[in-house]
Amino acid sequence: MMESKLHVENLTISFHTVDGKVQAVRGINFDLQKGETLAIVGESGSGKSVTSKAILGILAGNAIIEDGEIIYDGKDLLKISEEEFHKIRGDKIAMIFQDPMSSLNPIVKIGRQLTEAMILKGKARQKESRSNFNTYLAHLQEAMIQSGACGEGAGVLTDKCHRFDKFEYKHLELEAAYNKAHEAAAEASAELEDLIFELEKNAAKDLSFRIRRICRLAETSVQTYVVQEKAQILLGLVKEVGPLVPTVKRGADSAALREKLTGIKAILDEAIGFVMPNFFALGYYVTFSGQPIPQMPVEELNRTMRKYLDEQFMLDFLADTREALRFSSDRSCKEKIEAVECLKKYRAVFEKQSLDKAECFKALKIMTKEVMDTVDPLDITRDSVTYTFGPGLENTLNKYFGGLVQNPKEQHRYEKELQKYDALVAKGKEPDWKVVAPALTDLDAVRRSMLHQIDLVIDHYSRALERHQARDFDADAVAVVDYLKANASGVVHKVTKRMAKERAIKLMQEVGISEPRKRYNQYPFEFSGGMRQRIVIAIALAADPDILICDEPTTALDVTIQSQILELINRLKEERHLSVIFITHDLGVVANMADRIAVMYAGKIVEYGTAEDIFYHSAHPYTWALLSSMPDLDTNEKLDAIPGTPPNMIYPPVGDAFAPRNKYAMKIDFERQPPMFRISDTHYAATWLLHPDAPKVDPPKAVTDRIARMKQKREEQKNGQ
Repeated sequence: MMESKLHVENLTISFHTVDGKVQAVRGINFDLQKGETLAIVGESGSGKSVTSKAILGILAGNAIIEDGEIIYDGKDLLKISEEEFHKIRGDKIAMIFQDPMSSLNPIVKIGRQLTEAMILKGKARQKESRSNFNTYLAHLQEAMIQSGACGEGAGVLTDKCHRFDKFEYKHLELEAAYNKAHEAAAEASAELEDLIFELEKNAAKDLSFRIRRICRLAETSVQTYVVQEKAQILLGLVKEVGPLVPTVKRGADSAALREKLTGIKAILDEAIGFVMPNFFALGYYVTFSGQPIPQMPVEELNRTMRKYLDEQFMLDFLADTREALRFSSDRSCKEKIEAVECLKKYRAVFEKQSLDKAECFKALKIMTKEVMDTVDPLDITRDSVTYTFGPGLENTLNKYFGGLVQNPKEQHRYEKELQKYDALVAKGKEPDWKVVAPALTDLDAVRRSMLHQIDLVIDHYSRALERHQARDFDADAVAVVDYLKANASGVVHKVTKRMAKERAIKLMQEVGISEPRKRYNQYPFEFSGGMRQRIVIAIALAADPDILICDEPTTALDVTIQSQILELINRLKEERHLSVIFITHDLGVVANMADRIAVMYAGKIVEYGTAEDIFYHSAHPYTWALLSSMPDLDTNEKLDAIPGTPPNMIYPPVGDAFAPRNKYAMKIDFERQPPMFRISDTHYAATWLLHPDAPKVDPPKAVTDRIARMKQKREEQKNGQ
């Protein structure tokens, strides 16, 4: 089963306007799986961009989030604070917008725009990594003591955690020194490549400054595990470079200077390729062995250090960690059993036809405490069902009791306006305004939602209890050590201006910008539209996000550049294991990149399925209309435009919103909204045509012809024709 990176449930968003409340998104549901591309397709105004902005927490000030949840990393993004969102936005979830110039500052050089976020996020990550390391190690130590791991006393177990913390400091010290030298070598090598090329073409500028900088970096690269054996040769070449610079500046041939620089670059390139020592194991040896580091090749050193660490500490530590995990998990399971009983008991409070406010909120407080008591502090990943239960149920309760107060007021307002409207009509006048239908809260539906939220936790805990006996605590213990190591390394990985520049240049290369060192110092107006979009993509990738949201990223570009940007996004997704939400009005754009597609119309998802489902077996008339209006090279007939316009969502239709534009519409389409019918395990569509009693309707000829052409092309590609 694939891992879900993002879960959206019953998301409902409106906007206050001078003309009334616009219902932009109406109860949509979807999941984004790890490593997949989910395309959200629909005309302008369908709610696509509103959905993406809600995920990123950047909705306009007049937005009203009426219902729903967006779950990422155990948090409901609709309910977290701005401070918490700051750690996610641009870091874990990044976004590419339609117009690259709106994302770039026109008077700031590209390089600075790329590096600013890296430096700021780098500082925040260091702080977060230190907090994660200290907090988790403290919880682990407490669980080790309480579990009586391996029968050892509290003092011994406390000493083990203290030893882990102590040698991690040495690990960080050693790794920081290595990182400084290795980054200097990499940067010097990259700058040398550019300078040597420019000297060959007699086009080198700022020669003295650049040589001094390269020499400083080369000297910094001298370190035990970077430039060591050839350190004297390197430093000798560095000394010989200086006197050659004035002669070159006076017009002499640069061959001698290029030869020295090439020699420096060769030493640095060799050093960059050396195997990195295991500083984690090395840190333990240096801290506790009392012996100097053995002089041997790094591969052999790593094996020796790993063996020493395992025998002296790690195997015992892993065994104690395993017992601590088992103890903490058992305790959490006991709490889950109690929580399930509590939830079942207080569920009756919410089953009543008319709910009592004091009784409901008292039950909420008790249930929330029982649910939060189940949290296992040694779980590396947060349990989103547990963490969102309390805030989610409280929000639903507020909606219910708010509806009790507002429904009579809204109904009174509606009847008063309707009476006024009818009075004007009776006098022969034609009002230039409409009566807005009452925005009533469906109290029964809200009450059912409360019960669903309670049942969801009960089912979730019941499944967790069933899986508990099969849990692999040995593998989890290794994962804990990896987690601590990763956070310890996060503390030492300081992002300096120099490091940020090198990363920015590598990002520019990764997204296909030629001569990145030269273009690093250019302004946005010096780039074409396609190149500006590549820069925006590089900025979005700077923090190495989990999820990339692409909001119409190719709309402002010509067809050739569109194809290049789509190929780039596809490649980056595979290389970086990204999960992508791709928003577009053009179904054809996502034909070769989407894993699943959600078709949106008037704020609702009307069809949902795999790319194969949507392109070859579509079932909703709106999807047929999108396919019919999609151009391709083999289309000879005139493309079908979708008749009419989308509805005014201040006055949302009673039935299917697409009905007035749908030539297959039936009477029921104008009276009731269709449910989401299940076509297969992966394919769903909200159209009354799927009802068993509906007449059989085939897709239009333009769609069936297109499907036939696509199938033929696919067969030709398979056969290598």
